Amino acid sequence: MREKGKELKEGRSKRENRLKVSRRDFLKGMGTSAVAATLTATSLPMPPEAEAALPAGVKEAVVQLTVNGQVHRLRVKSHWTLLEVLRNELGLTGAKRFCDRGSCGACTVIMGDKAVYACSRLAIEADGKSITTIEGLADGEKLHPIQEAFVQHDGMQCGFCTSGMIMSTKALLDKHPRPTSSEMKEALAGNICRCSAYPKILESAMAASQKG
Repeated sequence: MREKGKELKEGRSKRENRLKVSRRDFLKGMGTSAVAATLTATSLPMPPEAEAALPAGVKEAVVQLTVNGQVHRLRVKSHWTLLEVLRNELGLTGAKRFCDRGSCGACTVIMGDKAVYACSRLAIEADGKSITTIEGLADGEKLHPIQEAFVQHDGMQCGFCTSGMIMSTKALLDKHPRPTSSEMKEALAGNICRCSAYPKILESAMAASQKG
């Protein structure tokens, strides 16, 4: 029995030694392979077609914007949005930054003849364009008829969404001075009011269409 136990112990010791050696060799081999692979990868030049696929990108550009009838030449970064330029560079804060993803309409301005989300347009896209913000509607102290209608018909609560609502209304009335209620609802569909003042907003917008 003693001899048999001794044999089993010696056999187990030999297997353990073989496992240790094989494990050490394995790790050593893996390390050598990894180093070789790294050297190979770093020494290979990038294929010409891969270099050609890398976008050059625009870092800075000078744009010309006509905002509320005034011409501005500005140096902008390629990632700046129209909203950032209006608020941060020109100090026109009537267009609000809220969702910042083109969902709420608080940043609505008119570019050309269309209502657009200023947060979803790059400033370089607006180069050469004519832009109207809420600040461009009033004539001095005299409110625009749409602004007057929103005041008279209480088309606001907190007022945060109001400038966007008014600009969407104006964009529609510039094209269709006498829209139907359905057409007005469609024009305002992209503007969200957190206060849910939609009945009064629609009433104000429709009242504005009767002022022209």
